[in-house]
Amino acid sequence: MGRISFSCLFPASWHFSLSPVGLPRLLLPSFRQLLFLGLLAGLLGLLYLLLVMGKGQYSWASQEHPSHRHFARVTDVDATDTSNPDLNYGLVVDCGSSGSRVFVYCWPRHNGNPHDLLDIQQMRDLHRKPVVMKIKPGISDLATTPEKASDYIYPLLSFAAQHIPKSKHQETPLYILCTAGMRVLPESQQEALLEDLRTDIPVHFNFLFSDSHVEVISGKQEGVYAWIGINFVLGRFNHVDDENEAVVEVQVPGSDQQEALVRKRTAGVLDMGGVSTQIAYEVPKTVSFASPQQEEVAKNLLAEFNLGCDAHRTEHVYRVYVSTFLGFGGNAARQRYEESVVGKTLARNKLLGQRLGETPDSPYLDPCLPLDLQDEVGPPGRRLHLRGTGDFDLCRQLLQPFLNHTNETQASLNGVYQPPIDYRNSQFYGFSEFYYCTEDVLRMGGTYNATKYSRAAKSYCATQWRTLKERFDRGLYASHADLHRLKYQCFKSAWMYEVFHSGFSFPAAYENLRTALLVYDKEVQWTLGAILYRTRFLPLRDIQQEILKGAHSHWRHSFSFVNNHYLFLACFLVVLLSILLYLLRLRRIHRRTNQRGVATASSPQWAEQGLATPSVLVTL
Repeated sequence: MGRISFSCLFPASWHFSLSPVGLPRLLLPSFRQLLFLGLLAGLLGLLYLLLVMGKGQYSWASQEHPSHRHFARVTDVDATDTSNPDLNYGLVVDCGSSGSRVFVYCWPRHNGNPHDLLDIQQMRDLHRKPVVMKIKPGISDLATTPEKASDYIYPLLSFAAQHIPKSKHQETPLYILCTAGMRVLPESQQEALLEDLRTDIPVHFNFLFSDSHVEVISGKQEGVYAWIGINFVLGRFNHVDDENEAVVEVQVPGSDQQEALVRKRTAGVLDMGGVSTQIAYEVPKTVSFASPQQEEVAKNLLAEFNLGCDAHRTEHVYRVYVSTFLGFGGNAARQRYEESVVGKTLARNKLLGQRLGETPDSPYLDPCLPLDLQDEVGPPGRRLHLRGTGDFDLCRQLLQPFLNHTNETQASLNGVYQPPIDYRNSQFYGFSEFYYCTEDVLRMGGTYNATKYSRAAKSYCATQWRTLKERFDRGLYASHADLHRLKYQCFKSAWMYEVFHSGFSFPAAYENLRTALLVYDKEVQWTLGAILYRTRFLPLRDIQQEILKGAHSHWRHSFSFVNNHYLFLACFLVVLLSILLYLLRLRRIHRRTNQRGVATASSPQWAEQGLATPSVLVTL
């Protein structure tokens, strides 16, 4: 039996030899010894592997746990951090009748939860002001010169481009949405203006812009966008369990599920401007129709849409009723009322030979004007002198015919179909005139109470105009209230009351109307709902990218771990197996030698004389 030498070149060069003189039992091991050595080496390797893997798994868990994820968020009051690479941007141009405005929105990366919507907010400049720019007149004024449309819109897009990082332009969606002013134009003029925008904008700007991103939207679409924007700001699309939030049972449109979906109750919207009045609210349950004609009308007033990023999920499916009533705004209603008064009074004068209202000495007594206020209305040649009597209840009675009510069931203003409202479990927000009528003069903005409101309005109407003017001069009313508001507050108070209670049929005891100018101190535009709806599929893209990124990262990490740990363990086991096989081979050689009768003579002689045989080299 010869000397065994071991050499290794890594991690440092070393070499040693073992002589069989002192270790005869080790060189001639039994099977138990070999098994013991193998198990010992395996346990040591397994212990090392567990220590390393445990540390690796702990680090993986700490990296992948959702509570450890951090996403960039933009607060409502801070300036937008344009250096944040995870921030996305979007543009909406509102082309209205009197002018156009561009709104710049931003949002952080989606949080990966398919139930949540994008956290879209208005971009704010270094002075923490919303990034908005307005130009006049409206784009519809270019109807006869459509080739100037792109030049008209250029300042707005140039302004937005300066606020958005240039590296983000290519992925920033741009939407140009035209409203009332464009709707009244012939379709050929509309298309000529839109075509000029589609052709020239991509030449000068690198925004994400396609032909479908510029269009004339309907009043129904505008109402839906306004409803989406307000409920988004109110947090009504966050479907989380909250005992303090009211809920509603919803029969999801187009869903085969038998059980009703329970989610947060959304808020309805009432908006009364100068020309039109609009109502929008969710219809949570399937409704029945009195006639096939009514069902056909309802199809044009009900909008069904999915706000979620996945069309197969139903938690963000909504059915919303939207109706706009032209001529039912505060100023338009007053104009219709005055035209009626002038026409009827002059016709009566002619019939009876009277001169009522033709001179200041014999004015027409108008219950819808404050007491003793003198006014003059009508076109030239048909002027009529008025003097207010300030009778709120009589004014309400005179205004009821202007609601154009019909005897049909489920009908509201102008005989238009209106789905039933669950007044016990609903909430509405009133904007524009609903707020001005309650707050500017009466100082009752906020939670609406019909009894208190009518009492305050009745008191205001019955107050002498001279007294009201003195209070105005002393600054006792809202800062933005003017003499026009004071003159027509009595009329508009009565008109708002009748529209709300007689037109939309809200009971006098209804307590869930809140009149407001802002929502959470922010002016909510329909453009917010527009970009939220039009980017609703982006979260799914982010979620899919996050999954792919996570899988790629996990594969890379696993590959690195194999290289550093499994490879080492495999080499260790190969070397251990080689040693064991070699020792087994020595054992077989030793047995064969004993069988030939050589072991007795040769082994002691080698041990005593130290005769050297060629060394056996085992290289690690």
